Amino acid sequence: MRVTIAGAGAVGRSIAAELLENGHEVLLIDIDPKAIKIDSVPRAEWLLADACEISSLDEAGLTDCHVVVAASGDDKVNLVVSLLAKTEYGVPRVVARINHPKNEWLFNESWGVDVAVSTPRLLSALVEEAVSVGDLVRLMTFRQGQANLVELTLPENAPVVGQRAGSVPWPTDTALVAILREGRVLVPTADDPLEAGDELMFVATQEVEDELAQLLSPHPR
Repeated sequence: MRVTIAGAGAVGRSIAAELLENGHEVLLIDIDPKAIKIDSVPRAEWLLADACEISSLDEAGLTDCHVVVAASGDDKVNLVVSLLAKTEYGVPRVVARINHPKNEWLFNESWGVDVAVSTPRLLSALVEEAVSVGDLVRLMTFRQGQANLVELTLPENAPVVGQRAGSVPWPTDTALVAILREGRVLVPTADDPLEAGDELMFVATQEVEDELAQLLSPHPR
């Protein structure tokens, strides 16, 4: 998979390093010469250019790109890059970094964003997830489908403990996508029993989150 990352700061370089380790092709773009630190990610391709310019994106070959990550520290830049990637080049997947929570409402399909990642919101969610048992925690929002990635750790007295995943009447527009149990990641099947202490990961619409919490927890929010 070919990935272009706009923004070669610490965040962009970290993403690039992870993707390269997983066998993907990565191009890093940045307008600041000081950000072009080739030795930090030597296996990546580098381009000194303004990612908000069509000519720069032509040079980057976005028509052959599978994913664009708008990872700069400027929300305006990330929005422009996302919009150009989606509308001018038809990039299948556009992921954008949100630097300031007040701008979160802008990062949607109207600006070409498929997935928006808010660092402050994500950190807050991870703190909640670390200390919450029996509470539904929203980890990420998938803007294009208006769905969320949510997590709940089952307490011992949860109503569904002991039931099989396939027998639970999950709300409409809800999918159980993973069970984290004793350090293992399980892809759930209909016959898998739910156990106390399981971390359940769901993709669900916002409208059914309260219903899901009530189903799973003895003390729903």
